[in-house]
Amino acid sequence: MTRAALLQITSSDDPAENLVMLRQRIRDAAEEGAGFVLTPEVSNCVSASRTRQAEVLRPEAEDETLAGLRDEAARAGVWLLAGSLALRNDPPEERFANRSFLIAPDGAIAARYDKIHMFDVQVSETETYRESAGYAPGDRAVLAETPFGTIGLTICYDLRFPHLYRRLAQAGATILTVPAAFSPGTGPAHWAPLLSARAIECGAWVLAPAQTGTHSASRGRQRQTWGHSLVVSPWGEIVADAGTEPGTIYVDLDPEAVTSARSKVPSLQHDRAIEGP
Repeated sequence: MTRAALLQITSSDDPAENLVMLRQRIRDAAEEGAGFVLTPEVSNCVSASRTRQAEVLRPEAEDETLAGLRDEAARAGVWLLAGSLALRNDPPEERFANRSFLIAPDGAIAARYDKIHMFDVQVSETETYRESAGYAPGDRAVLAETPFGTIGLTICYDLRFPHLYRRLAQAGATILTVPAAFSPGTGPAHWAPLLSARAIECGAWVLAPAQTGTHSASRGRQRQTWGHSLVVSPWGEIVADAGTEPGTIYVDLDPEAVTSARSKVPSLQHDRAIEGP
């Protein structure tokens, strides 16, 4: 079995500052025996200011956070999911990319995934998000093979679209990653039930490292996130919950748990064509 470590962090809008913190946290997790380390969504920069993002974000090839994480994965000899990084896109696309990276123990990029579903929501009178105004959506589901299982990559708001997870599971995913910066407005009611549902529907491990707390900002308003990084078993049981403080949770990923859940409820094999409405 492989030990996975989910980092729960409170990123600021300063990528250099965040990288120092991330490198140390990855090192600590590796020392605790983790072979697979996961970070949350937008690990490099949490910001509500497009001006600040334009100042600090870089294209993938020039991004110091990605370079630093690749170096740290190689130093520690771990698989690393950079849950997502906010990056400048390739021209002519002017909007940013919200991109997840799976990094191999030699530092090579094993897979990339651009968040497909954009969080365009008015949660309340005071909490509104228009992610599509600043980020370009992806259009491709992504699987990655590792020695401990096939990973289906997703990000945050993707969680509300079960067909994506079913497609990944039917294509072979045994582990589903859901790095997030989840809203505290919806988190209490929706976060854990949705993650458990995806695990049950797919008979897969669900690993959801999350941002938490109040994020310091040099420009614009401070964002807040829900926290509660979760590990959900293929049977739908929450086996680890990080609460609301920064920290790390661990789980031993048993592939037999996937086999057992899918043999008991083989629903991935029972799709039927439906006519109408």
